[in-house]
Amino acid sequence: MASDNRPFFAYLDAMDTITVLLPLPLKEPEPASFTLESRFGGGEVSIEERHEIEGYLKYICRFKDPYAFGTEHWVVSGNGSRTDVQIGAVTRSKEFDREFFYSGDDLGSSCQNGRTSFKVWAPTATNVKIKIYMPGEGRFELVKMARGEKGVWSLELGRDLEFARYTYMAFINQEWKEAADPYAAAVTVNGTHGVVARLENTAVPKIPMPPFSHPADAIIYETHIRDFTIHPVGGAVHKGLYKGAGETGTTGPDGKPTGLSHVKELGATHIEFLPFNDFAGVDETNIRAAYNWGYNPVHFNVPEGSYSTNPDDPYTRIRELKEMIEAIHSVGIRVIMDVVYNHVFIREKSSFEQLVPGYYFRYNEHGLPSDGTGVGNDFASERLMARKFIIDSIIHWIKEYNLDGFRFDLMGILDVQTMAEIRNACDRLKPGMLIIGEGWELNTPLHPGEKATIRNQRRLPTIGQFNDRFRDAIKGSTFNLYERGYALGNGTYTEQAKEAISGSVGIFSGQPLFSEPGQSVNYVESHDNHTLWDKLEACLGDSGELLKIKCHRLATSLVLLSQGLPFLHGGQEFFRTKGGDGNSYKSPENVNWLDWERKAAFQDNVRYITGMIEIRKSLSCFRMRENEQIRNTLADLGLPHPLIGFHYKDNWGEGEAILLVNPTAFIHQLPLPKGEWEVLADDLHAGVTPLRSFPHHADVAIEPVSIMVLLKKCNEAGN
Repeated sequence: MASDNRPFFAYLDAMDTITVLLPLPLKEPEPASFTLESRFGGGEVSIEERHEIEGYLKYICRFKDPYAFGTEHWVVSGNGSRTDVQIGAVTRSKEFDREFFYSGDDLGSSCQNGRTSFKVWAPTATNVKIKIYMPGEGRFELVKMARGEKGVWSLELGRDLEFARYTYMAFINQEWKEAADPYAAAVTVNGTHGVVARLENTAVPKIPMPPFSHPADAIIYETHIRDFTIHPVGGAVHKGLYKGAGETGTTGPDGKPTGLSHVKELGATHIEFLPFNDFAGVDETNIRAAYNWGYNPVHFNVPEGSYSTNPDDPYTRIRELKEMIEAIHSVGIRVIMDVVYNHVFIREKSSFEQLVPGYYFRYNEHGLPSDGTGVGNDFASERLMARKFIIDSIIHWIKEYNLDGFRFDLMGILDVQTMAEIRNACDRLKPGMLIIGEGWELNTPLHPGEKATIRNQRRLPTIGQFNDRFRDAIKGSTFNLYERGYALGNGTYTEQAKEAISGSVGIFSGQPLFSEPGQSVNYVESHDNHTLWDKLEACLGDSGELLKIKCHRLATSLVLLSQGLPFLHGGQEFFRTKGGDGNSYKSPENVNWLDWERKAAFQDNVRYITGMIEIRKSLSCFRMRENEQIRNTLADLGLPHPLIGFHYKDNWGEGEAILLVNPTAFIHQLPLPKGEWEVLADDLHAGVTPLRSFPHHADVAIEPVSIMVLLKKCNEAGN
């Protein structure tokens, strides 16, 4: 609320409505009327409602003439007292949204042909100035900007201001507020100021990648730029940096590949990096002093400086990120960016709130900021300029950085239309991009039918969603550390496991979670919560390392052989542990790093998972693209509970396949359908080279807690 020395308070809460609050007890007779005044004149307003509420007399007043945004207004009581009109809930009205939607693509700063221009959207400001600091100078110029249509303020100067630092000063509600440019493409160290950039001077040759075929063909490997190469014996020269993540030929203590070369050898198609836009939590001038995953977004269109060799130079981080992406492209792997458009680090200090207070964030029925994200604010993606910002930002990352996909953190906070428009923009600019997100149901004031959640997946048919039912069926509840899932020996999850393995499209349950398998992102661990190994340590206790290895191998194999998009957490292939830390977002780097010594210790499992990836890539039956394909191809062998057996018809000329799953502690003898079957995977080995074969009408023994993949080549079909 405004300063208490005002006689009363007035808020613009709708395009034709002012709320007036008179503190009780009244110091003078209650006014019978109010007028609204500005430099353009004034007129009486009609009092529609009067209430006594929480120590105030509250009046709802309406006026007829359009409100002149961009100029100061005053409410004058019938007693002669006056107060300024504060911008209130009007910014959250649909009428305001429509009135001030700006469709231009020129917000931010630009520098070319010896001229520099700035544009910022601040429709509720009555004055905007820009603070410009010339390179290497502490002093600044303060230059007034001109208000234009749709509340856009602009300034063009006949000078080349490349590398100049700048912030905006906006006068709103009788107060000057300073903000960095939300559209800034370059910033100073620790993001205190935007920097005028000529991005053509940061260009890196782009390596063309053909459009990716289909989401089901993807194998996603999630990691964090710092985790990826910071380990002391990981072999990278530029440990923990963009340059390190792009290094090839690095090796660990056993001489085997680490980092990017390891991911290439493993067979992943995409690397997904945790957020690398500019975030809070790490001091860019002392990067080893603190660790953070990066879910504290500050500047959405600028790379994080703590991953750069020189965060003081605004261009170094940009070039080095581009070089990293193209280095990854050069080995045939694509790059997914984890993006956090659902919230900002601190709402009150964000550029959005400073420039247009109350607009960019959701509010609950009590008029308080909503908190579905759990971090104090929810970004209001359904508002036109908020949606535009997200889409403009996505376009910026595609065009400038040549990305291949996006993973949307807490996507359920965002609205369906925004996500659909993002999908359209990606398809237009770079066909074949992957878009995946967390479609969780979150308590944010958006109509349930408008949330980009799993519930509304039919409205987002080409966007993948993290499948928590798959996760919990296979490994057990994420939120109950001691609950065991199917791969950990809990047979009560058998039917759920069948449904998950077959793509969660309702083949067994009749209740599809997804319309098509390409929407299901299958995983058993990610950066969030305990690693699978740490859950096994808790669930299986003193059962011995061998059983934990077998359960882990089984769960990871099911991720890779299920219909949908397989998602691996970096280090999962060598039993990544965080020592029981279930929320390591700011834990020390020795908790979070990829431990390449552990890879050396568990090389057998790395080979096994590599073989499973080979099988998935080789056999189309494990990555079917359509619901109908699955229904026409997959048959349940009807094995005794809790075993699972699926028979895949030959629809691709590759042969028939069988998947057998045994989560029990016993060996089982199982009959095979007629024909000669080759074993591609058993409990110890996996790959496309057959391990052995079984003659016609033979039984096969499946080892405890294991998986088997068998193939009958196409020339055997019909025998």
